[in-house]
Formats: sequence, C-alpha cells, structure tokens
Amino acid sequence: MAKNYFYIIILLAFFFTVSASAQDSKQTSKPQDGNTIEGLSLYPNPVLNGKIYISTKNDLEKEIIVFDLLGKKVIQTHLTSKELNVADLAPGVYIIKISEENATATRKLIIR
Repeated sequence: MAKNYFYIIILLAFFFTVSASAQDSKQTSKPQDGNTIEGLSLYPNPVLNGKIYISTKNDLEKEIIVFDLLGKKVIQTHLTSKELNVADLAPGVYIIKISEENATATRKLIIR
C-alpha cells in the first residue's frame, strides 16, 4: 500500500512539473515580429466624454478602424491629430485597430 502512494506521488510530481513547464513555454513564446506601433498610448479607456486620444512615438498619420463585437465596422477614418471623436458610438465594448506606416495594433475599447 505504501508503495502505491509512492508511485502516485511520483506521478503527480511529474504531472505538475510538465504542466508548469508547458505554461512557461506558452508565455515566453509570444511572437516578436517588430510590427507593432512603438509608444502607442490610447486614453482614456473606458471613454466617458466621447473623445479618445491616440498618440505614438512618431505621431504620424494613422488609419483608425473601430469594430463592434460582432465584427461590424462602425468607424473608419484617417487621423492626423491625437483626438478621435467616438460620441456617436453606443455604450459597449469595441475593438480598435490602429495602423501607422507598416505597423498595426489592436486594442479593446470601452465606451460608457
């Protein structure tokens, strides 16, 4: 009986070791493709006053596309300043896609 407990403990220790190493590899294997926007800042989020501010390190012209959670495009515009008016959007959760030169980033956007 004690021998069975010993094997169970060894088996559990092996399982937890393999499980922990699998989780570590998932976290560290995030692709670094260099295609993200450097210094991207999107604020305030959640949006309370109908305006969001988008800034980047280079502050170049950006293409902004906002999708609802069903994937429907609700806003598409080119932004030369930092301010984007989202007052026409109903309260809810959206996905915002920001493109600047050859770099793209997506973020969750909450409108209250």
